[in-house]
Amino acid sequence: MSAATSPRSQRPGLVLTGGGARAAYQVGVLKGLAQLLPGRANPFHVIVGTSAGAVTAAVLASQAGRWRQAIAQTEQVWAGFTVEQVFEVSAGAMIGSGLHWLASLVTGGWLVPPPKALFDNTPLRRLLARRIDWRGLQRGLQAGSLQALALCATSYATGESIAFFEAVPGVEEWTRRQHQGRRISLTLDHLMASLAVPMLFAPQLLGDQYHGDGAMRQMAPLSPAAHLGATRLLIIGVRPEEQSSPPPVSPVGSVPAAPGPAQLLGYALNSLFMDQVSADLEQLRRINQLVSLAPASVAGSRHIDTLMMVPSIDPAVIAQRHMASLPRTLRVLLRVGGASDVRGAELASYLMFEGVYTRELIALGYADALRQREQLLAFFQRPV
Repeated sequence: MSAATSPRSQRPGLVLTGGGARAAYQVGVLKGLAQLLPGRANPFHVIVGTSAGAVTAAVLASQAGRWRQAIAQTEQVWAGFTVEQVFEVSAGAMIGSGLHWLASLVTGGWLVPPPKALFDNTPLRRLLARRIDWRGLQRGLQAGSLQALALCATSYATGESIAFFEAVPGVEEWTRRQHQGRRISLTLDHLMASLAVPMLFAPQLLGDQYHGDGAMRQMAPLSPAAHLGATRLLIIGVRPEEQSSPPPVSPVGSVPAAPGPAQLLGYALNSLFMDQVSADLEQLRRINQLVSLAPASVAGSRHIDTLMMVPSIDPAVIAQRHMASLPRTLRVLLRVGGASDVRGAELASYLMFEGVYTRELIALGYADALRQREQLLAFFQRPV
């Protein structure tokens, strides 16, 4: 990774990955970090968010001058979430969506066009419109509370990963293979584009191209923060490094049930939101080793410190305990998809925008941050 640098001692960057309802964990980590750094202003010069992580990124950046209040307000929203605040789950909406899919299938899409998505996330758009003041982002940049905010999306027209960013003067756009950084005045549309998980939520039109979830083609998810000038990265993921519980075991002599569509979608979301981050982090560590051993051999590159925070408990395990909290219509949908029990916990853990679940994830993130107190403090205190 390479980016222009200045003599300033350090420029910490925050990278928030996608993860649906699991992103509540990130709020807990940030809450713990605020406690570990008392009296400090926003500690992150660069903030990058993808998918659900883009929501917290946008809130923090729009209130960079009072980031503690921003974290407190974000926690309040996540702790009180209901699925109905994110997407339509009324019986009428779900039946209407099902009939639309059926009519489109029967007519081959000629008489009834295919639906844009499984869920209508208009409620989330209304909520975000009330909560995010985009003018606050400009004020933070002008006041020096922040250097850059990037929201990552994927262009359906070109297949490129695009980091839409707003930054202080002097930060340039970039173009690399299959990804680019584009300076622009960020709006709610860019955030909704980053949130548009394929099949689940409708794509967002930006200019003359439709865009979807930023994790889809994000081969180098850490790259935008580096291009925007970060010299060290705190990455908060939503999936543990190892599976916390074994899969359900079928009785001896019986044939295990084949995974249903809902179960497969849960596994697909796991890969979508975390596999690229892990691969990119491994690549960055190799580059750091090369820079340390032979700086001349990697001209234009520089060492970038990293710290990765992931849940100490698998959110799917927590979701298993709260399956009954999901709206009845969503539980029926999981049952139809062959994942109404423990097999549906992976998918449910991404869709469970319910306070009983998100509060437990916030508490987990907070506890994990305090448990890694020494690593977090060292991350901000050691010289570059």
